Amino acid sequence: MSTFLQWLRWVFKAAVFILLFAFALNNRDDVSVSFLWGYQWRAPMVLVLLTVFALGVGVGVAGMVPRWWRQRRLAQQAQRAAPTPSDKNESPNTFPEHYGP
Repeated sequence: MSTFLQWLRWVFKAAVFILLFAFALNNRDDVSVSFLWGYQWRAPMVLVLLTVFALGVGVGVAGMVPRWWRQRRLAQQAQRAAPTPSDKNESPNTFPEHYGP
C-alpha cells in the first residue's frame, strides 16, 4: 500500500509541475510594473508573479517571527516550571504511612 501512495505522490507532484510549467509558458508576455516618480520595471509576467509571491512569503514570515519567539520563550518557561518526576513522588498531598490512632 505504501508503494501505491508513493507512486500517487509522485504523480501528483508531476501534475502540479506540468500545470505550473504550462502556466509559465502561457504568460511569457512582458508586463510593466509602475512605481512612484515614473519608475517602471518591465519583466515577464511569470517573473513578476514569482517575485510578488516571494515578497508575500517573506513579509508573512517576518510578521510571525515575534510570535514564534514569544511562544517558544513561554514554552521553555513552562517546561522549566513543570515538576520533575521525582518531585511528583514527594508532593505534600500524599498520606503518611501510618495515619489515624
